[in-house]
Amino acid sequence: MPTRASDLLTLTREGLYCPLGRFHVDPTWPVERALITHGHADHARAGHGQVLATPETLRIMAVRYGAEFCRQRQEAQLGAALRVGDVTVRFAPAGHVLGSAQIAIERDGVRVVVSGDYKRAPDPTCLPFEVVPCDVFITEATFGLPVFTHPDTRGEVRKLLESVKLFPERAHIVGAYALGKAQRVMALLREEGWDRPIHLHGAMEKLTTLYKEEGVPLGDTPKVVAAERKDLHGAIVLCPPSSIQDLWSRKFPDPVTCFASGWMRVRARARQKGVELPLVISDHSDWPDLCRTIRDTGAGEVWVTHGQEDALVHWCGTQGIRAKPLHLLGYGDDGEVEGTSEASSEAEVAA
Repeated sequence: MPTRASDLLTLTREGLYCPLGRFHVDPTWPVERALITHGHADHARAGHGQVLATPETLRIMAVRYGAEFCRQRQEAQLGAALRVGDVTVRFAPAGHVLGSAQIAIERDGVRVVVSGDYKRAPDPTCLPFEVVPCDVFITEATFGLPVFTHPDTRGEVRKLLESVKLFPERAHIVGAYALGKAQRVMALLREEGWDRPIHLHGAMEKLTTLYKEEGVPLGDTPKVVAAERKDLHGAIVLCPPSSIQDLWSRKFPDPVTCFASGWMRVRARARQKGVELPLVISDHSDWPDLCRTIRDTGAGEVWVTHGQEDALVHWCGTQGIRAKPLHLLGYGDDGEVEGTSEASSEAEVAA
């Protein structure tokens, strides 16, 4: 009997499961064997028996959960075919954050690709997304509505620098998630010529150090010292989103509250959060790129997960592509999903 996509992946309580390979992908509960797409907390959890992921993702998990985050780990080199059980898997860049990858699962000429989270926009801190032709493409849909079109990220960073120039006496407090978004903003600031220190909230220190150790040039990024906050006139300070509205941020000189997130496209959201300078910077694909990617893969079937599933499923139907929502639970707490609890931001501290 020919292999079907449903033979390669099915749904269990723990999430996507490959019965022929006897592994889960980004499981939401501890399992015996997990393949992990990237290091954000809603995809990479501690407590699995064996973990297969890119070297960078394994190191991110070790920073976040400690060296003993799993019993046994194995590095997956991008592009290399690996035999796992009765299937072949291959990791390919996803362009989301450092070490992020799609996972292609194959048997008998049938290929299913789990994208994890991904973006097509340029990012100096990670490898660009690679299109992997497939029969079934599993896509996220965080910004899966036509209203979401993201502007050029460099233009958003220039807005920040123009504001600093206009208000040299004020500190600019930028809310950004600690894994990926913060480092991307830092790298873009450097590319735009900002050579002064970029001050960091303590929750960002370890992951930023890891990025530097991985060879991402971020420049001088001192940790904010509480007693010195009042003196940081004209400084750029990065912190978890939950900190832009708390007492911590009020100790800076006349702070300008900024937030780097794809959700800043919705002005009402910015107002609700008290954001004075919204920066539309996302580590997820916007609507045009979600649609472009589905077309580029040539997939005849699309499974849609975590986000605005119904709209993307409907769009696939208009293109003659079979599609269905997966309704997976437990994903989307990386900070760019509606209703995210920012109480977890200190630990995860992503969009």
